[in-house]
Amino acid sequence: MDLSALDISRIQFAFVVTFHIIFPSFTIGLAAWLAVLEWRNQATGNPVYRKLFDFWVRIFAVSFGMGVVSGIVMAFQFGTNWSVLSERTGPIQGPLLGYESFTAFILEATFLGVVLFGRNKVSPRAFLTACVLVALGTTLSSFWIMANNSWMQVPVGHAIDATGRIVPTDWQQIIGGHVFLTRWLHMLLAAYLTTATVVAATGAWYTLKGLYKTTARAMLIWGMGLMAVFTPIQMGFGHLAGEIIRDYQPGKFAAVEGRWESGTRAPLVVAAWPDNKAEKNSFEITIPVLGSVVDSGNPDSYQRGIKDVPADERAPFLVPFYGFRIMVGLSLLMLFIGWYGSWHNYRKSIEKSRWFLHVAAISFPIGWICVLAGWYTAEVGRQPWVVTGLLRTSDAVTPSLTLNHALTSLILYVTVYLIIYSFGLRYIWNLFKKGPSNDGPNTSEAV
Repeated sequence: MDLSALDISRIQFAFVVTFHIIFPSFTIGLAAWLAVLEWRNQATGNPVYRKLFDFWVRIFAVSFGMGVVSGIVMAFQFGTNWSVLSERTGPIQGPLLGYESFTAFILEATFLGVVLFGRNKVSPRAFLTACVLVALGTTLSSFWIMANNSWMQVPVGHAIDATGRIVPTDWQQIIGGHVFLTRWLHMLLAAYLTTATVVAATGAWYTLKGLYKTTARAMLIWGMGLMAVFTPIQMGFGHLAGEIIRDYQPGKFAAVEGRWESGTRAPLVVAAWPDNKAEKNSFEITIPVLGSVVDSGNPDSYQRGIKDVPADERAPFLVPFYGFRIMVGLSLLMLFIGWYGSWHNYRKSIEKSRWFLHVAAISFPIGWICVLAGWYTAEVGRQPWVVTGLLRTSDAVTPSLTLNHALTSLILYVTVYLIIYSFGLRYIWNLFKKGPSNDGPNTSEAV
């Protein structure tokens, strides 16, 4: 297969986004978790919350720094590899990304120093306020990024001027419409669940090893409780996000559903191997009629297949199809861990269920996997458009970009990321191994 500068640019952007998103999807929830811990610490005086805060704030600091750096690098590519996208959509994307700096970054940069170094230099109330404002900053960051991405998915509130630029006509529609708000809350809940999963898995890991029993139990209980509450809510917003895809991106929706033919009483495709050349699933497991029921609530509803979509506007099939199923499958695992674990905790028997603790411990990465699976489903499913219906990905790449230039930058990105960030990830891993106690991993905790 002959690769072009466009192909390499897409691979490079996918690599950088994949690496970047694992950090904000963790730190958004972790910032909120730290604010809750500090609130509980001041409200109850229980030293467990202080130990948990001091442990997780170190992990937050490193993760936040890596997320900021990778995010800045990612933004450079809009100018180097995707200059047509920047030129055509700059009047909308520029302000949205700028607002992130003016709001989110200012809050984070101003108050993160207080959170990291100011506990003994400001009053307890001021310290808690700083924690809340850092959490607000990370949330605002997700707000503007998802506003930008949601507009690219479903462009609203715009017009095209005489020069071909896409200009805003209704900012309220762009940042206040139901498409954006649904997708933003879906992403925000994904970040909270990612953090909850990591917290619960860390607590389960320490419990299995017999370390930090009090703080480990607190992490396990809090993490499972948050998973139990947030997962069903997330599933509800996931369904609403699916309705948006059905209404605005029929090609993506057909790929997600694994549906080639249009018709009524559509089956639900549980598993399949889509064959693009033959335009059918060469192997599939289906449940009759349930596809129409899930998609619209009506078993006799008409469901559109991808064959009804023009060939040059069809989304790739495999990535959205499997990405969606990975996301749903792991969400069910989160629901099981949250509900079953909370039930065990209610019965005061959580530490006795060793098999469940092992399941909870190895669930450490599933939040990130869900986020990446959902992100790939959204972004690959949007193809061949970079801005749906307005600008094709093939037309958005920098015209003067050569294959050698694109390949060189990709190699440099991969090399630098692997070298530099491997040290950061190793440092985070060492923090997890060191644990929440300042006295070493074998210290018993008195609360």
